Amino acid sequence: VSFMSNQRQQKPTLTGQRFKTRKRDEKERFDPSQFQESIIQGLNQTGTDLEAVAKFLDASGAKLDYRRYAETLFDILVAGGMLAPGGTLSDDVTCTEFCLFKAQEDMETMQAYAQVFNKLIRRYKYLEKGFEEEIKKLLLFLKGFTESERNKLAMLTGILLANGNLSASILSSLFNENLVKEGVSACFAVKLFKSWLSEKDINSVSASLRKVGMDNRLMELFPANKRSCEHFSKYFTDAGLKELSDFARNQQSIGARKELQKELQEQMSRGDPLKDIIAYVQEEIKKNNIYEQTMIGLIWSSVMSSVEWNKKEELVTEQAIKLLKQYSPLLKAFTSQGLSELTLLLKIQEYCYDNIHFMKAFQKIVVLLYKADVLSEEAILKWYNEAHLAKGKSVFLEQMKKFVEWLKNAEEG
Repeated sequence: VSFMSNQRQQKPTLTGQRFKTRKRDEKERFDPSQFQESIIQGLNQTGTDLEAVAKFLDASGAKLDYRRYAETLFDILVAGGMLAPGGTLSDDVTCTEFCLFKAQEDMETMQAYAQVFNKLIRRYKYLEKGFEEEIKKLLLFLKGFTESERNKLAMLTGILLANGNLSASILSSLFNENLVKEGVSACFAVKLFKSWLSEKDINSVSASLRKVGMDNRLMELFPANKRSCEHFSKYFTDAGLKELSDFARNQQSIGARKELQKELQEQMSRGDPLKDIIAYVQEEIKKNNIYEQTMIGLIWSSVMSSVEWNKKEELVTEQAIKLLKQYSPLLKAFTSQGLSELTLLLKIQEYCYDNIHFMKAFQKIVVLLYKADVLSEEAILKWYNEAHLAKGKSVFLEQMKKFVEWLKNAEEG
């Protein structure tokens, strides 16, 4: 008991409140001129030695207010002084010759500049956001810069994108209507992507674009009347960037395929006549240059997604056979080549493996499609002997064994 009462006594008691009087911070006037003087003086002293520049910037961060004057700092490093709206240098201030725009126009120098920015931002992490904002702003000012200044900025931006110092979302500035209309955006993009692709491969570039949803927006570098895959492809291929035009073409066909699949599923759920669906698919193949084997995969997926499947394994096979009997003319229309038949067989194998209820249905589906003249014996034998996937192969080859033997005997007989 005494222990409990002892505990009770030790509880702290509140004896009144303490007010912490805060001296109102007098808001300091925003005046970057002194900051600018200090930076320019330092850059004039370090000159073209970019190692020394990086050290100077590192040390100055402790004395100068980088947080407040980030835009001024980046303007000076890029253009030599503070930029007025539109991209011209402000008249009333001193400038320095030692900046990106006055540097040599080659990849080596730009890489050295990229290192300066990289070190600065790694040292003062809070500058990251301001730096992205700065690059977005500079891209909007492109018309105010000379061709050589644009080239250097494009090379630098490509390197920084490759190094992961910038997010590809900054490219949205290039979709500005005036820049696009005058062809400035597309021209700048060529230089930027050349620089980026000299550091990283197309897979890395496309992953960065995808991450921020830029992969489907590259067409916006051109005015609306030129926003076609053909124009994009020709422009970038002629500029020596075939990889980028192939990437954009691929993106467009992925988009077209998604749309097509959605439309197919809608037609099936409405119960449109098969001849209309076939005519629609033939039209799409022509319009989007889609290979038949790609199309048969899409059709298979659409057919199999067009119904709610029974939860019971024994009923699923019956349901699948009924559905595929109904749609066999559609499948037949797009398996005119051996390769398409094989593609369909692999799709069926994959589907039956991924959807466990269908494991036992594989053989019945293949036999049905053989009888419906969708799959030929050549394709089935090729699949059986060499072209099958590893997924569930022992189960499926076992299921098919008797039928394959029957096919071989029928062939010999």
